[in-house]
Amino acid sequence: MRRLFDWLDARVGFRGGRSVMLDEPLPPGTGWFFTLGSVLLALLAIQILTGAFLTLYYAATPDHAYDSVRFIAEQVTAGRLVRGLHHYGASFLIVVLALHLLRVVLFGSYRPPREVTWLSGIALLLLVLGFALTGYLLPWDQRAYWATVVSINIGRLAPAGGEFVASVLRGGATVGALTLTRWYALHVVFLPALLVLLVVLHLLLMRRQGISGPVRTRPGDPYPFFPRQAARDTAVILLVTVALGAFAWHGAPALEAPADPTDATYIPRPEWYFLGLFQLLKYFPARAEVFGAVTLPTIGLLLLAALPWIDRGRSRAPKDRPIVMAAIVVGALAVVSLTALGWRDRPGSGSPTAWPVRAIGGRQVVLRANCTKCHAEGDVADPLEATAITRSAEWIGGHVSDPEMIAPGLREPPTLRSDREIAAMVSYVRQLARGPYPGFPPQTEQTAGIIARYCIGCHKFDGDGGTDGPDLTHAGRKHDADWFRRWITSPKNVDPKAEMPAFGKRVAPADIDALAQYLVARR
Repeated sequence: MRRLFDWLDARVGFRGGRSVMLDEPLPPGTGWFFTLGSVLLALLAIQILTGAFLTLYYAATPDHAYDSVRFIAEQVTAGRLVRGLHHYGASFLIVVLALHLLRVVLFGSYRPPREVTWLSGIALLLLVLGFALTGYLLPWDQRAYWATVVSINIGRLAPAGGEFVASVLRGGATVGALTLTRWYALHVVFLPALLVLLVVLHLLLMRRQGISGPVRTRPGDPYPFFPRQAARDTAVILLVTVALGAFAWHGAPALEAPADPTDATYIPRPEWYFLGLFQLLKYFPARAEVFGAVTLPTIGLLLLAALPWIDRGRSRAPKDRPIVMAAIVVGALAVVSLTALGWRDRPGSGSPTAWPVRAIGGRQVVLRANCTKCHAEGDVADPLEATAITRSAEWIGGHVSDPEMIAPGLREPPTLRSDREIAAMVSYVRQLARGPYPGFPPQTEQTAGIIARYCIGCHKFDGDGGTDGPDLTHAGRKHDADWFRRWITSPKNVDPKAEMPAFGKRVAPADIDALAQYLVARR
């Protein structure tokens, strides 16, 4: 064996490589905090290996993407576990990356001569978030599709080149086959190539400059990475891998329904690591969304990247850098708080937001149009929930608009008068495909009917609706009931520049009062 190893070493120099990997001199006092970099490398390796396995079965086309992911989870040996490792591995990677970044800031490890190492780490953070974003679309279910639509719309808000960026990401006029192909190519070709280059650069810079070590210099001589620090790294990697395996044991979260570009009633929800940005957007009106979606995150990122030039003191001790530490604590608390608020502010089972308000109002349209006369169990047509499963939204809308085209003589002339009522009915019928109607108080149903008929064409509720007016998802945070009554009755009496039409003569006072109370309750 020695002769074989000597022969290999003479040709590839593996003993020199081993020395470079294991004999790196470390400053005295280097401890457990410095294991996070090795954990990141291990998690990246897991993501690459599991991702490579998934590409063996994945088909990046709208017709087959959903079924291929379901096939991996249900039919492929260990496919459910591998998909779980890849799904939860992304979350583990982002958490450990954030902890590693905080460790660098806490220890002042970005100080000269390590500025470029710090910048390469910031670039790696953005790259990992890019992986998370592009991988989100690949299952091609409802959640993936509509979250991607929202992401591309946020990209459009960029003040310079927003439309160009959005068109490049879409690949066409709408999110479709070209979008899926491009995001898949980014996820498995372009971003991995950049990742390898950045990781190699980061490691080379780290080895060239050496690690910073503890905040205060400890007495003693430097010692090699192996075996002491290698044992620490191995122990933490095993612990994190076991925890990841425990999360992945039951597989990734179940797929939702296949992507349906016609179902505008779906309420998109991003993964937890984008919830902070998602929540931040709720605090800005439509015209100021660019500030919350682009300006604020960009300012925060630039300040973070400029930290080595902002923090020019001599001491790396946290107590000697109060301004930097305070800013980092405030920033971290802001991100955590926004993420927690976004996590809490989600549709709950059985609440009006679990069923979109347009769908609740659509039930009133269905009852008024007497649809159940034919669409009842055992009657001349399929039940409504069966129709929702077997028919597209376009078919339902066409049938409601002109029933004679599909069922001549079987129905009375339509009683619907507006596209908004038809859209509300379609929303209700499509929602039935996901589960039975849970039932709401009569007042809630009546108010939802008013919103579906008059409001939702111009205003958004929980991500569904028009964009001509402000988003009313959290309307109660800004105004009281009396203000809403006056505004709905005659907007120009409240603001002479108001563009919204008056509804005082079109909607009964009792309904205006109910609508005002409903809007106030939306906090």
